[in-house]
Amino acid sequence: MSVQLVWFKRDLRLHDHTPLTRAARTGPVVGLFVFEPSIVQAADYDAQHLVFVRECLTELRTRLRRRGGELLVRVGECPDVLEQVCHELRATAIWAHEETGNARTYARDRRVRAWARTRGIPLHEVPQGGVVRRLATRDGWAEHWESVVRAPVANPPSRFAPLPWSDAPDTAPASGEVPTADALRVRCAAGRAHDTPGGERAARALLRTFLYERGEQYRREMSSPVSAFRACSRISPHLAFGTLSGRQAWQAAQQRLSEVSGPLDRDERWRASITSFVARLAWREHFMQKLESEPAIEHRNFSSVYDDLRPAVADPERLEAWLHGRTGYPLVDACMRALRAQGWLNFRMRAMLVSFASYHLWLPWQQTAVALAPHFLDYEPGIHYSQFQMQSGTTGINSIRIYNPYKQALEHDPAGHFVRAWVPELRAVPTDFLHAPHDMPPLVASMAGVRIGRDYPLPIVEHTAAYREAKARIFAARETAAARADAARVYRQHGSRKDPLHRRR
Repeated sequence: MSVQLVWFKRDLRLHDHTPLTRAARTGPVVGLFVFEPSIVQAADYDAQHLVFVRECLTELRTRLRRRGGELLVRVGECPDVLEQVCHELRATAIWAHEETGNARTYARDRRVRAWARTRGIPLHEVPQGGVVRRLATRDGWAEHWESVVRAPVANPPSRFAPLPWSDAPDTAPASGEVPTADALRVRCAAGRAHDTPGGERAARALLRTFLYERGEQYRREMSSPVSAFRACSRISPHLAFGTLSGRQAWQAAQQRLSEVSGPLDRDERWRASITSFVARLAWREHFMQKLESEPAIEHRNFSSVYDDLRPAVADPERLEAWLHGRTGYPLVDACMRALRAQGWLNFRMRAMLVSFASYHLWLPWQQTAVALAPHFLDYEPGIHYSQFQMQSGTTGINSIRIYNPYKQALEHDPAGHFVRAWVPELRAVPTDFLHAPHDMPPLVASMAGVRIGRDYPLPIVEHTAAYREAKARIFAARETAAARADAARVYRQHGSRKDPLHRRR
């Protein structure tokens, strides 16, 4: 039986891995993961991603070996590495998931497909989740997604076919060590200390604690940075790197929903929270489908009407102040510092960060998106760029949301717990002035031991003026006839037709 090579990318799991399951039906299975310098040394990749992937690969290798398979780790560029490995193993087929990645992985996959055709090696690419390659229309997509998540989970056999070298271990190919960030020359952001372990087992445990312990108040607490770090599922890094599939998360949530069908208030809270969670699983792939359907939105506006709206090059002082949490807006700065330190932030606060950069600071989203990508442990290109454009007002079809950082602070951190935790220079500031410390009278500032403008910066822009100017600019562009015509085109290609969660109401 010929060796079947399973090429792992953003799908670092054993269960619900259709290419792996199908390969195992055909012959002995050898997995392959390739660290490609052109990808891991790019601006949107960080050492925290590598640490997470290393943990995932260590567990994946162990699990494959228990079933009689193997996982090879190599460093190099594809398709060159695939050529070498296929020759070494005499592999007769390659199995992989389709990947919705950035421009580099998109170009890489095209090169691999061309190479496989030239060599006459079958390359079996299988859709991952509900994202559809070469989607003709969004009509019916929601129903398709629901059919995918309802389908049975694809599990591998408990034992693979014997590898050709099973009886002669000395002839086995070198499995390869998982390289370090230094060896790969991967960039490292300072202060990284995320607490999300990698691997399939950790993913399942995290999902379970959310569905059975932490998630009861999810709907009510997910918007505040004070409560969201515990109340949210925190499985997004596992979805991003594929240690957990969207289908597995959806089916686990449905199972939990069936268990909280009673009349108690607590049951009602659980139902509301899990229902909200399920909706976000659907929206996750809805946004990923946008990048799959139009890869150019990683760099180009959804609507060309907004091409000249913002400067092509960001103001360097504003960009640096925003990226390092020194804008003079305490909640904005606290969110950025928390993100840089922990690799995660809840959705509303992410949206506020992007809104502040795109509207108050009038920075081009193309630069802020790349600058922020390495700080998200759960960086997923399909969501990242779609959301950056949505929060920057360049899709043409979404509502314009310009977040007021003062209002957000009063609503989601009224006592200042989050700000004080991440902006320690303001800890002694009275709560009445904490979210606008530049308004403190001199005596109050002196008693707090902080001088605004020296210990903590003055606001980088004046909120009311920046808000009004941004609103005037964005709506002037949005209300033109050209903008309305382009919005119709964008909606035809990317607009949501149905919400699969609520369609039966």
